Amino acid sequence: MAKKREKKSQSASRPGLDGSVEILSAGEVVETTITDTLEQNYMPYAMSVIVSRALPEIDGFKPSHRKLLYTMYDMGLLKGTKTKSANIVGQTMRLNPHGDAAIYETMVRLSRGNESLLVPFVDSKGNFGKAYSRDMAYAASRYTEAKLETICEEIFRDIDSDTVDFVDNYDATKKEPSLLPVTFPNILTNNTLGIAVGMASSICSFNLEEVCNTTIALLKDEQHNIKDTLLAPDFAGGGIILYDMSDIDGVYEKGRGSIRVQSKWQYIKEENIIEVLEIPPTTTVEAIMDKVADLVKQGKIKEINDMRDETDLSGLKLVFDLKRGQDPEKLMAKLFKSTPLEDTFSANFNILIGGVPRVMGVREVLKEWTAFRKECVKRRTFHNLKGKQDRLHLVKGLEYILMDIDKAIEIVRNTEDEKEVVPNLMIGFGIDEIQAEYVAEIRLRQLNRNYIIKRIEEKEQLISEIAELESILKSETKIKKIIIKELETVIKKYSKPRKSEIHYGLPEIAPEELEEEISVYPVHIFLTQQGYMKKITPQSLRMSGEHKLKSDDEIITHIETTNDTHILFFTDKMRVYKTRAAAFDDSKTSVLGEYVPAKLSMEENENIVRTVFTKDYSGFLLFCFDNGKVAKIPLSSYETKQNRKKLINAYTDKENLVKIFHFTCNEDIMLVSSVNRALVVNTSQIPEKTTKTSVGVQVQTLKKNQTIKSIVTIDNEKVENISKFKTKNIPAAGSFLRDNDVAQQLTFA
Repeated sequence: MAKKREKKSQSASRPGLDGSVEILSAGEVVETTITDTLEQNYMPYAMSVIVSRALPEIDGFKPSHRKLLYTMYDMGLLKGTKTKSANIVGQTMRLNPHGDAAIYETMVRLSRGNESLLVPFVDSKGNFGKAYSRDMAYAASRYTEAKLETICEEIFRDIDSDTVDFVDNYDATKKEPSLLPVTFPNILTNNTLGIAVGMASSICSFNLEEVCNTTIALLKDEQHNIKDTLLAPDFAGGGIILYDMSDIDGVYEKGRGSIRVQSKWQYIKEENIIEVLEIPPTTTVEAIMDKVADLVKQGKIKEINDMRDETDLSGLKLVFDLKRGQDPEKLMAKLFKSTPLEDTFSANFNILIGGVPRVMGVREVLKEWTAFRKECVKRRTFHNLKGKQDRLHLVKGLEYILMDIDKAIEIVRNTEDEKEVVPNLMIGFGIDEIQAEYVAEIRLRQLNRNYIIKRIEEKEQLISEIAELESILKSETKIKKIIIKELETVIKKYSKPRKSEIHYGLPEIAPEELEEEISVYPVHIFLTQQGYMKKITPQSLRMSGEHKLKSDDEIITHIETTNDTHILFFTDKMRVYKTRAAAFDDSKTSVLGEYVPAKLSMEENENIVRTVFTKDYSGFLLFCFDNGKVAKIPLSSYETKQNRKKLINAYTDKENLVKIFHFTCNEDIMLVSSVNRALVVNTSQIPEKTTKTSVGVQVQTLKKNQTIKSIVTIDNEKVENISKFKTKNIPAAGSFLRDNDVAQQLTFA
């Protein structure tokens, strides 16, 4: 007889926000808010990525790096011979719950063979690929071998002396260190890149000796100028750092900034070739070759006959064969401008401190590392102190035995039960259980006076050592001296010369040498209210019909100029974007044109407030603010030798801008206040300022709550009785404007 099968309802549990558990039946639909879903599902994931995966901690390692290195240390690969990488990867999986491919890739980057780190930690054998090439892939883990580099002695020094905390691994079957007790600021000696959720980290490397010397100097003097000892970043691939004081200050003090790195090259005159020997850390050989090939195809680079990658075991080498009679300096200047042969490392020193991400400058990073290292030294000292105190306690027990060895032997001999030996020794000599246990464990042949006297001689030495250890724990100065001594040892054993050269001052190259050849011909430029631009030749304009515009758009600027004219777009974010008319394609009236914000990579919600056309940067700009102040800035202030495409701080952000004017000669302007007072001044009356962010001078005086509502340029015939609005001296309040004072054609913007 078949048994009746009972259908069991399935159920699932869901944790509530208050900590309770809600039981849900299968198929039950529960409405929940998106914020609750994010809090319960997404936020734990985001926190895990930030804290346990992507960002480095103060020891300079991410969790994946730390787990791999500790596994190798636990395998005895600091002193032993190399073993297969596959063996290391397999052992690491006991600590790192990831696939073997991810673990091996981590190991590759830490290796000497990959050349991605300034201070590598893995001594590799076999093909580990190259950081500067995307096509030179590393071999499989079964073919390569590895062990720890000798510098890892400084990474794991005193790790068994309770210097750091140990925690359970993911399945609680093994212990692993939460941090490694590095004896030098490893956080700054290697590049570290990481992308978390909503934040990222990008730490550039510095020379080991410079970092250690800087740390020593800061331990001696907290006000030390770190630029005196920490010259600039130092990259594993070398290159030339173009030193910019403001960028370096940003990295050192705030933890954010850009470091310009240029490739190192040489010209072989006999062969008429250029050899590139070192490249920036942010690019690869293939990326450079692809970009150069594109430029050659577009006809923008005409000096190169051929190029090839001659990288081999001796190192990187990229070769350009030049056409006869070409100037290598001029060619490289063009390549630096247009290809990744010159690139920027964007630094973002985002580091986990106590599980909390913080963006810190170099000074603050070294301060936090010093605090971490002081704690390691204190914990090691306390561990050693406890060991010596325990040893002293045992030695004191031996003193009593020395008084009467025969008595000790007699007590042992006359004790019937082995379990009673220790209690009887305690009673007989007045010692505690630990001391009695120690005495009872001494071999019979060791119970001679010489052996015991030698052990007791330790007493004075132990007392002295304990006193020294106790004094260290009480003295901040002594702890600093220990850290300094360890840093000096690291310098002596592991320091190496800089790999990246430093060029102080930007390259002195004339702007015209960097400019690509531009065809000069007449053009009409049209700009619309919504930011579209059309560049049309006169012939095309004559043959065209009406302009195509968006329904709510209109043309606000039309200028006749030439294709080589410079165009400056000033925005409401206090920036100016610089380009040339030649950067825009020739167009027609039947198209919308090119969208300028997208063309110039402007930020979202960034709007153009003024467009200036110039060929020689002559004349001046007037920045007029609503508080009656006007800043007169020479247009030449925006001309740069390096032809920078974007300038920040184009004008002050301390005042509310009303309008920007560009004049090549002095003219009259009229300011009208919110109470209808008008003032006419000539631009020659306004003194010129050399600083772009100047707030200018007061031109029209205003009372409380009054502002400037409009500013226009005027002709004398447009304003009746213009003399009554003019003033010889500024600032001035102006006169009230009446309807019969202004001609009909004068409009205020």
